[in-house]
Amino acid sequence: MGNAKNIAFWVVLFLLVLALFNLFSGSGSSLQNNAIPYSEFVQAVDEDKVSSVTLDGESVRFRGTDGRDYVTIKPDDAEVTKMLIAENIPVTAESQQQSGFQTFILSLLPFLLLIGVWIYFMNRMQGGGKGGAMGFGKSKAKLLTEKNGRVTFDDVAGIDEAKEELEEIVEFLRNPQKFSRLGGKIPKGALLVGPPGTGKTLLARAIAGEAGVPFFTISGSDFVEMFVGVGASRVRDMFEQAKKNAPCIVFIDEIDAVGRHRGAGYGGGNDEREQTLNQLLVEMDGFEANEGVIIIAATNRKDVLDPALLRPGRFDRQVTVGNPDIKGREKILAVHARKTPLGPDVDLRIIARGTPGFSGADLMNLVNEAALMAARVGRRFVTMEDFEQAKDKIMMGAERRSMVMTAEQKEMTAYHEAGHALVGLKLPKCDPVYKATIIPRGGALGMVMSLPEMDRLNWHKDECHQKLAMTMAGKAAEIHKYGADHVSNGPAGDIQQASQLARAMVLRWGMSDKVGNIDYAEAHEGYSGNTAGFSVSANTKEMIEDEVKRFIQEAYELAFKIVTENEEEFERLAQGLLEYETLTGEEIKRVMRGEPPHAGEDEDDTPDAGNAPSVTAIPKTKPKAKPSGDGGMEPEMS
Repeated sequence: MGNAKNIAFWVVLFLLVLALFNLFSGSGSSLQNNAIPYSEFVQAVDEDKVSSVTLDGESVRFRGTDGRDYVTIKPDDAEVTKMLIAENIPVTAESQQQSGFQTFILSLLPFLLLIGVWIYFMNRMQGGGKGGAMGFGKSKAKLLTEKNGRVTFDDVAGIDEAKEELEEIVEFLRNPQKFSRLGGKIPKGALLVGPPGTGKTLLARAIAGEAGVPFFTISGSDFVEMFVGVGASRVRDMFEQAKKNAPCIVFIDEIDAVGRHRGAGYGGGNDEREQTLNQLLVEMDGFEANEGVIIIAATNRKDVLDPALLRPGRFDRQVTVGNPDIKGREKILAVHARKTPLGPDVDLRIIARGTPGFSGADLMNLVNEAALMAARVGRRFVTMEDFEQAKDKIMMGAERRSMVMTAEQKEMTAYHEAGHALVGLKLPKCDPVYKATIIPRGGALGMVMSLPEMDRLNWHKDECHQKLAMTMAGKAAEIHKYGADHVSNGPAGDIQQASQLARAMVLRWGMSDKVGNIDYAEAHEGYSGNTAGFSVSANTKEMIEDEVKRFIQEAYELAFKIVTENEEEFERLAQGLLEYETLTGEEIKRVMRGEPPHAGEDEDDTPDAGNAPSVTAIPKTKPKAKPSGDGGMEPEMS
């Protein structure tokens, strides 16, 4: 629609300019090329070379005996008419005045052009938004219709509790008498809280699709402008539109852009953001009732929202939309795989088990990556191998086989990763080792990835100590093999991960008997908030650092002991990684027992390690692997 308006404007502008040119140039513009001096005109009359003459004010147009038309300008004192009559030449006179309509257009056209150009540029300055140049305070909320692709609750999976909460709101809109006869009132608002990619916006679209009522959508940042008062005006206009279309739903995405805690910014109470929030608070639950208008908002930063915005009466329900569990991930994969032809070997439950901590957006990306990989090799359907490769690419990064590294560097990487895998298998509380590779992926030269057998909801002290040991096993393996003087910078990422886990154990989780059950995290790290005014003495800081160091050192010593006591298995595994480059969990166990990695394979048929692709040495960096309270644990990457 906007493009059509722009094209129409330029067409009209072109026609007006063309008309102006024609009016000013006149029909006699073609005669300008045949203009002659007045003296030549008089000479042509004397020589009887003029057949007819037309007088138009001071200009004289005549046709010569050669059939061509000429024009000249007569002097003020010239007696042209008498001279022509004396020579018996036909003379025609034309009026000098233009038509009334032509005169009117000529006088009005410049003003029309100026007004049109001014309106166009003012509209462009406002971004072509609603209301044009005068619509500064108009709401930018868009009415979502079924033309945009209808979404229902069948398209939402893995967050059943959140769906149940919101299905009740849909039932309110469909059949309000069912609840009003018992004194129940329709909720005024619902706040969807959860990490990015969990499906908050998708849920809101599903509510609109199910309820069949008008659905306005707007982002929190659309309220805020550089001019004071514009945001509040847009809030008022949005609610006026909503009341006209009641019952309806208004969805505000990323509400933290406008709903931040008041008093925390610059400008005090006159701050534009705070004025906008004040107007939003009044419209949601002020003196005027907004019957039939339901506000649904989404944020992943509930902690920064103003308390007045969260109270009942404004947001009666706060729905947590978290990362799905294994059953939820299986359902989400089934939804996203509807339009993807799957091979007979694909088991979505196995894929769901191998993707702990994945959000709905991550799983959608996984299905898409698998489909792209299958298309790349020309398959007609997506196989389990494609899903495995896609999962490895997302979790560990893309393979970097084109880089070159020396045999010494490759060998050190193999022993480093063998240490991680060996300790992970020997310690019972560590997550099962899923895969080990010395092929560079992302920013790491090699890595060992472990996956939990089920979703983790909490971490125990003995599990954390064994996790620390597995993390420090890479450095222990290097020192065991090459000596303390030849340790590389490869363990840099391991040390970072171990430090984060050990600090969490000491500062937040109360797992140090010496430090005690006190949360020192915010005060120790220099944050403010709940511990405002709380400080830590130098002695306490020293004690905390000593405990963190002790946890990591004990983990390193445990890892070194395991590598030393299992020298033979450690050596087999390192040589197996050098030979095969990538080994799965079961293949690692077979190699450690001295068997070929694949059942029924002859050791003589194994590929030559010297022909394997290699990569250049780069500083070894790894993604952070931090335990989380909701059971998600990022893959162990070393």
